[in-house]
Amino acid sequence: MHKLLQPDLYVRFLDDIPLAELKNRGIRGLLIDLDNTVTEWGRATLRPEVEAWFAGLKEHGLKACLVSNNSGRRVQTVAANLGIPAISRAGKPRRRAFRKAIALLGTGVRDTAVIGDQVLTDVLGGKRLGLYTVLVMPINSREFIGTRLVRQVEKLITRRFVLSDLKSSE
Repeated sequence: MHKLLQPDLYVRFLDDIPLAELKNRGIRGLLIDLDNTVTEWGRATLRPEVEAWFAGLKEHGLKACLVSNNSGRRVQTVAANLGIPAISRAGKPRRRAFRKAIALLGTGVRDTAVIGDQVLTDVLGGKRLGLYTVLVMPINSREFIGTRLVRQVEKLITRRFVLSDLKSSE
């Protein structure tokens, strides 16, 4: 279970992800969470740095698809503004939406990565399918109440893994 919850890469924000490194790993497609990854929870506006990051994807030959558990209108609005496809009501960590997004991008399991701010939805969902996973810190602490509860469980999980990783490296 440990391996299913541990991201392959952990960065502060979306725009800290080294796109050239992803490309060098053979990654061609990115399945990206919306809330607290791309934009603040409940918002459809994007920071200029995030817009620039998405614009830079094309320069690296990367395609993106938003994959969100949120309902449709806002997810589709943000995706349309970015010029990328989106899947709402994804039901992460279930694999179905990830498979659908991979098909939309025309990529495969070996050349697609998942990017998100939650271990129990984004990382677990991606790992269950064998995808490369990138965990980012949440943009803002304002979140859906259910997410706040899940964060408490995630803190316990990540603390345990950090401690076990430290002990195994001694």
